[in-house]
Amino acid sequence: MRGSGVAAAVVVGVLGLAGCGTGGPVEASPGTAPPTPAASESQQQPDPIEPPPPDEVAWAAAAVDMPARDTTAPRRPLEGVTIVLDPGHNGRNHAFPTEVNRLVDAGGFEKPCNTTGTATDGGYSEAQAMWELAQVVERRLTRLGADVVLTRDSNDGWGPCVDERGRTASRSGADALVSLHGDGSTDRSAHGFHVIHPGPVLGYTDGIVEPSARLATDLRDALLARGFTPSTYLGVDGLNQRTDLGTLNHARVPVVLVETGNMRNPADAALLTSPDGWRRLSLALSDGLVDYFG
Repeated sequence: MRGSGVAAAVVVGVLGLAGCGTGGPVEASPGTAPPTPAASESQQQPDPIEPPPPDEVAWAAAAVDMPARDTTAPRRPLEGVTIVLDPGHNGRNHAFPTEVNRLVDAGGFEKPCNTTGTATDGGYSEAQAMWELAQVVERRLTRLGADVVLTRDSNDGWGPCVDERGRTASRSGADALVSLHGDGSTDRSAHGFHVIHPGPVLGYTDGIVEPSARLATDLRDALLARGFTPSTYLGVDGLNQRTDLGTLNHARVPVVLVETGNMRNPADAALLTSPDGWRRLSLALSDGLVDYFG
């Protein structure tokens, strides 16, 4: 094989046939050969090159037509998407009763700023469990290309209030808000997750009811696909529409609240307080968000 010399010879031949060069094509009288223009010293042709074997001609022609290899990095599925994660409650809400019990607008009606949340029978708080889960979900969403905003930066304070949690989404230019919670049913046999999405509240959820329902469905389906059980005691097939939650009513973007399980149920409690459980939930939640943003 002659390598680059062969390719050069073929390219020269192709250009000659196409009429490329410094001048246009020369017309000839019928029946006569076209005249040979005089060439300056800088245009003198090199000595003829011995024609390459046919197999080298074929290889060189293929090389000339071969498209350049695309070295662009693949786009991550959540590139350009901003998601607010809202780990429910806060670790020291109990120490600030005046602040936490203050009434705020929850969507045309008033509710307490926040609550202390629930806990397992062993005393592991919902606030701590959802904070830990949020860290794992945040890391996974970031690897998938998303910009992630948290409604609180630790589990050592109080608040923010439910209305402020919702407003975080619109203020940060988010594309969606996912609020993470654990339920506290007194029926310890009750178990499973459900995804709450907002119903119509005039002046608050206008324009987000339908996309929020789609987001809830995609998250529900992803949780099912990962082997999680829909709630046996609330909602229908793992979905539940409500109009009384301030975080959802103030979001202004597609929003859901995921009740990840019943913290009073032993099996759910074990899931919601373990690194493996947080990992499994993070996979399902990120799957659902990838499906939603398509």
